[in-house]
Amino acid sequence: MSESLSITVTRQQGYQFLVDFGAGMPDITADLPAPLGQGAGPSPEHLLGAAVANCLGASLLFSLQKYKQDPGTVRATATLTQGRNAEGRLRVTHIDVAIELEKPAAELQHLERVLAQFESFCTVTQSVKTGIDVAVNVRTG
Repeated sequence: MSESLSITVTRQQGYQFLVDFGAGMPDITADLPAPLGQGAGPSPEHLLGAAVANCLGASLLFSLQKYKQDPGTVRATATLTQGRNAEGRLRVTHIDVAIELEKPAAELQHLERVLAQFESFCTVTQSVKTGIDVAVNVRTG
């Protein structure tokens, strides 16, 4: 099964771009931080981190719900590390994702099995991992 997804970005001014996700979704403004941009919205790096964290959090929730488990609040924090490549160009070199579940592990049945498989359901992270090292750590309440 092949699906397509289109997102359109249109320059507004400076390095600010209007991000149009399509019908029924609100637009956002993306911007580069100073000195190039004004930091009026998330940068492309912020959007990448948000996509990875969101996808992993949703995949973990999906995996838990397959076993009819409710983890309570799920909070995923992505921390991106940047460095220079061989040509001296700035790149995202590593992403650490910390996921916190509100409920304690003892209250979540099949947690070990869920933790062993949930990352494989995350389309974004599995795609990103082909070029960027991604480490995931899950903590429970």
